[in-house]
Amino acid sequence: MDPKLINDCVHCGFCLPACPTYALWGEEMDSPRGRIHLMKQHVEGTPVTPEMAGHFDACLGCMACVTACPSGVRYDRLIELTRVEVERRHEREPRERAVRGMVFSLFPYPRRLRLTRPVTGLARRMAGYLGRADESLGAMAALAPRVARRQRLPRLVRARGERRAVVGMLTGCVQREFFPQVNAATARVLALEGCDVVVPPAQGCCGALSVHAGREEQARRLARRTVRVFERAGVDTVVVNAAGCGSSMKEYGELLGREPGFEVRDLSEFLAGLGPVAERHPLPLTVAYHDACHLAHAQGVRAQPRELLAGIPGLELREIPESSICCGSAGTYNIFRPRAARDLGDRKAKAVGATGAELLVSANPGCTMQIAAAVRRAGGEIRVAHVAEVLDASLRGVGL
Repeated sequence: MDPKLINDCVHCGFCLPACPTYALWGEEMDSPRGRIHLMKQHVEGTPVTPEMAGHFDACLGCMACVTACPSGVRYDRLIELTRVEVERRHEREPRERAVRGMVFSLFPYPRRLRLTRPVTGLARRMAGYLGRADESLGAMAALAPRVARRQRLPRLVRARGERRAVVGMLTGCVQREFFPQVNAATARVLALEGCDVVVPPAQGCCGALSVHAGREEQARRLARRTVRVFERAGVDTVVVNAAGCGSSMKEYGELLGREPGFEVRDLSEFLAGLGPVAERHPLPLTVAYHDACHLAHAQGVRAQPRELLAGIPGLELREIPESSICCGSAGTYNIFRPRAARDLGDRKAKAVGATGAELLVSANPGCTMQIAAAVRRAGGEIRVAHVAEVLDASLRGVGL
């Protein structure tokens, strides 16, 4: 932990109303300034106690406090450094170690995730039984999406019409195996907007889940591999369609000690900067756009997705109440802290329902699974899609 970063906090309290866990419990030590106070105690010699670790674990890492802070406190960096320290110093209970070991032996490895595809439907049906044995297993089963048919992308997707850019594309882990239609739509949209899209087949996990959980060595190993793959591909820009992945890749310089040989851009951020050339066909839909925390707060990308959606004829964009409050997904948070995640998910589902929209649009697979599961718990159903899928349907003139 960096004492200078800790001392930047003046404990003003502007972060309190922005913090999801403070909103849930009203507990000072479960607010950003409270956690920074605990960080300061540890730097000054207090060991990491189970209670202290619990307050750090309860943080979603949503970075809403970073947006709210008038003093520019780098809470994003502080909580990541703190989680590394917790993993080094804190001895977790055997059950918790086993669940964490399983998650981080599965999710960052697309080929292993692929083996779970045939049983996602069964897992959802068995979520209640699994939850009685272990809350985390039950939560993981309940989140399982309806998996689309696998769609293999070629190594190079050629631009349609005049080539305006050459970009690399991250296919991800959960996105690749559980939402392959999003990657296919992303490649088509980029090509229709005049981009050659390079899709290196050797790419794997970017390391985001490991970074957010304090598993520093695993994160660095996965990040180094990702950097090598895209540097060898010879691209200057890598486009990412998952908010958490893009956030972590933009911070590779801090993780690896050197900046990679390419820029990282979220899909919406890149397309808005590139400007539209392909014709938009009408989509008569009411759409609620969900701000993924690692897109809105960590990357500061808010206007661009809305701009892209608003540019589609016939589409009506509706804002979700409390849009800055996390849905409770937060990477692996909804697995490790299922009760808090459920409360936040239910709150978000109610807010989404209040819009009366036909379609929920998100830019992160974890958010999509979390909110869809919360809507199902409430006895409802709502169609969900990625920004890329909505744009793809409009550009090709097909329905969603």
